[in-house]
Amino acid sequence: MKTHITNGAGSPPRILLLGGTSEIGLAILAALALPGNAEVILAGRDEQRLAAAGKELPCQVTTMAYDAIDTGSHPAFADAVFAAGALDLVISAAGVLIPQDEVERDVTRAADMVETNFTGHVTTLLAIATRLRTQGRGTIVVLSSVAAVRPRKANFVYGSAKAGLDAFARGLADSLHGTGVRVVLVRPGFVTGRMTAGMSPAPLSSTPAQVGAATAAALGGGKASVWIPAPLAGMAVALRLVPRPLWRRVSR
Repeated sequence: MKTHITNGAGSPPRILLLGGTSEIGLAILAALALPGNAEVILAGRDEQRLAAAGKELPCQVTTMAYDAIDTGSHPAFADAVFAAGALDLVISAAGVLIPQDEVERDVTRAADMVETNFTGHVTTLLAIATRLRTQGRGTIVVLSSVAAVRPRKANFVYGSAKAGLDAFARGLADSLHGTGVRVVLVRPGFVTGRMTAGMSPAPLSSTPAQVGAATAAALGGGKASVWIPAPLAGMAVALRLVPRPLWRRVSR
């Protein structure tokens, strides 16, 4: 059963996807029961890819230029989004995965990954949360990762960025408590898709569609966080307990 997004005002829902070509972000939209008059805003850098993604959605779609690493533009971006109307749902899905050996060879690549996966979420969501708080309602979905639990030597730059994002999302949720604005933290494991193409799947892998369905269910069920697949919640506890000398031996 698909989850319906409503705003209590009887008007069509308005949804913003940051990282508008994200496979997981689009899968979440596909898993929602969006009415034909819903407005989805796909925000990203590649106008052609945004337009192509919009054609696959069964509702009204607009596109906006958005660059996660252009942090100075984010307040004006938020102003432009809200100038056209209230928001009911924000999905923060911008992200890149650059191999560890590449970021060690070129530190600018490391900076791009940290800014895209962490800093850009912070600056954008702070600007958006201020407006949602004034609005008195709305939901923010933040895509974290099991990599945030305990960064591994094989991808510790990516893992540290996700760890920062996970902590930020939890703090943001606490700061918005009682305002009518809700934060849902999504923590998938290895997701087989465009971002992980060429990599061997890890245990408890999932697909973008499975992440989308679980996120939609969490939205409908009032959950504050969701692990995908669910057994990762228990595994996350175990990962924190592994002695550090043994953890250094983990290759992936």
